Amino acid sequence: MIRYARGTMVRVCIFTGARPNFVKVAPIIRAISQTEGITYELVYAGPQDDPTLEPSLFSDLQMPEPDAWLGVDCENLNELTGRVMAEFEHYLENHSFDTVIVVDDLASTMAAAIVTKKRGLRLAHIVAGTRSFDVSMPKEINRLVIDGLSDLLFTAGVGSSSIATREGAEQHRIYMVGNILMDTLRQNQSRWQRPACLDGIQDGRYLVFTVNRKALIADSDKLEAMMDAIAQVAGDIPVLAPLRGKAAELASRHAAFRVVPSLSYLEFGYLSSHALGVITDSGNVAEEATFNHVPCITLNSYTEHIETVKVGTNVLVGEDAGRLRDELTAMVRGEWKNGSLPDRWDGRTADRIVQTLMA
Repeated sequence: MIRYARGTMVRVCIFTGARPNFVKVAPIIRAISQTEGITYELVYAGPQDDPTLEPSLFSDLQMPEPDAWLGVDCENLNELTGRVMAEFEHYLENHSFDTVIVVDDLASTMAAAIVTKKRGLRLAHIVAGTRSFDVSMPKEINRLVIDGLSDLLFTAGVGSSSIATREGAEQHRIYMVGNILMDTLRQNQSRWQRPACLDGIQDGRYLVFTVNRKALIADSDKLEAMMDAIAQVAGDIPVLAPLRGKAAELASRHAAFRVVPSLSYLEFGYLSSHALGVITDSGNVAEEATFNHVPCITLNSYTEHIETVKVGTNVLVGEDAGRLRDELTAMVRGEWKNGSLPDRWDGRTADRIVQTLMA
């Protein structure tokens, strides 16, 4: 492990590849800003006019905008990987760092990880050790590559640390720092903003539905069958669905669904934390539900965040409309398991990361 002499400044590049990454690096930036002996620059793979970044995002998260925007904007993952590698290589040639932090499992994250190691810099991976064990998924390949290259693997829990160990990572590279998303939730839960879409709707008397996986959205028959099941069980309980594109079109065919416009971070935080229950295919949304003690159904047969099932409020139903109907019926009736917070969801993850970076 690299050791820094007393008085030496640790210079960190924090690389982000998509909107969810900002939610996870905000507390790290805050912790670095409050710590002597360490400095950072924030880099984003996309362009400044990226439509997925709502205008209020950085003020909502109480963090500065990126110091550099690489400007990469394309759909093809292989093309994106190559372009991010080229742009990030050029950026590192003109800036001095000893450590690069990457987050999660995007193609851009993998690209940044490869460039970092080719330049001989220390690589730290936040949310390391997550696996679906399905190598047909592009993100699974990204995870394997990023973890394999990383000098520091910051994991959210015992399960992720065990996976990293089984795959050959030395113990001194693995740090179970906790769930970084919880730092952001704890920082902002008193700042949630009630969105306009809840006008006339009582807190705790609505459901939230989100879907983002491209494969599920592309399977119209399967997705519509699940929406049918939700509508049947919900009855007169409104299902608020912040959706776009094809998913929004399918949802609008059902009277129970209310397709709502894109919400800011603080608005969605209120929406999900005050719901009767959440139905989603997002691991991050399921984590938030466990933190908020809100019942959650995940439309997948696995989760990279298994602690949300073992300890928290999450239940997996796969893409089975029948199982979804059964679990949602229990949710609406108030017949749900009692969840608790997993280990180290205490809001101190960023502090542990920063202290490790400086050790």
